[in-house]
Amino acid sequence: MNRLPHHQGIDKFFAMLGLALYFSKPVMKHLIHIIDALTTKGFAGTLTDLHHESFHPNHRTTLSHFFTKSPWDEEILLRKLQQWMLRHVERTAKRENHPIFVSIDDTICRKTKPSSQAKHAIEGCNWHYSHADKKSIWGHSLVWLMVHTMTQAFPFAFRLYDKADGKSKGQWAIEMLSSLDVHGSVYVLMDSWYPSKTLVEACLKKGFHVIAMLKTNRVLYPKGIAIQAKQFARYIEPEDTHLVTVGEERYRVYRYEGALKGLDDAVVLLAWKADQPMTPEHLHCVLSTDRELSDEEILRYYAQRWSIECFFRQAKDQLKLDGYRVRQRRAVKRYWILVQLAYVYSMVESNSDFSTGLDFLRKKKGHSLVEFIYDAAKQDIPIDVVKKQLHVA
Repeated sequence: MNRLPHHQGIDKFFAMLGLALYFSKPVMKHLIHIIDALTTKGFAGTLTDLHHESFHPNHRTTLSHFFTKSPWDEEILLRKLQQWMLRHVERTAKRENHPIFVSIDDTICRKTKPSSQAKHAIEGCNWHYSHADKKSIWGHSLVWLMVHTMTQAFPFAFRLYDKADGKSKGQWAIEMLSSLDVHGSVYVLMDSWYPSKTLVEACLKKGFHVIAMLKTNRVLYPKGIAIQAKQFARYIEPEDTHLVTVGEERYRVYRYEGALKGLDDAVVLLAWKADQPMTPEHLHCVLSTDRELSDEEILRYYAQRWSIECFFRQAKDQLKLDGYRVRQRRAVKRYWILVQLAYVYSMVESNSDFSTGLDFLRKKKGHSLVEFIYDAAKQDIPIDVVKKQLHVA
């Protein structure tokens, strides 16, 4: 029987990446079926789902072997995907006359803590503090790097933060940034947990500017006097600020230019939402190493960091970034790369954002199944054969 029509879109995507030059036909077949399953509504992350939702013709155990023992090189797949993303982002930024943004953040893939007698626990898991949950969670902690424009954001690279490796999240961020070969005006965006002196210096060394949230206890040096930002903010009166509108939000902003701990010269915006009192509890401090930017530009650019938060939520909710059951460290990494691949494919196939793309793919698959059954009927293919191929026998 003919293959399912919607697999042709994945074929074209893989051809665009040039994967056929590096992977055998059996590997390519597995990749096509896995991307199909990941983007199917109702996918929960198990190998059974991968097998069933993509109508995979081989036994489910072949998928287990593909993740755990098959010799295909996932690093080549990731590198080809990254090369395409960088070219696309550079072209888009140039066409739109906007900068390129790089966002850094981390997320936890929650897992169930195994009993002390468990013989086959998932490798690389540990306790990690979740700021959202205000408690420690058992699972994998991933440091992610997103590359984006004003209109599209792509998950570019990740590292597993494992305390046993001896590297901090900031060090993993620096490693990913060091291999980022991108041209143009680049701003690295991060929340208040990341802008250490070494990470900021690593960005500046690459020719990238930094826009980051700062903790309010960061030391500033107004008129050469060392003082924490939250203490300095007590001396700022409403008439010392001006209103800045970003999207639908308005802020009262005071612009500080000068030295701060770890930097000789930068801009720090001390900002409060316009409808909140100007107290230290409501203070936001935003760093920009680019002093040429206006206050509105700094806040508008920093708002682009929301893209990485959206990615975490969408990848977990829709593609089950944290739903895997494979246990070996390399198998888990392969799973994450394939989720990354499926996320980008959803955007490419519709030339839009992820949500729009995923909805498009799911409708396309529904139409494809109707066409498949219709063509089988025209060819007088027995109904039992059709049911078997669609896993409903």
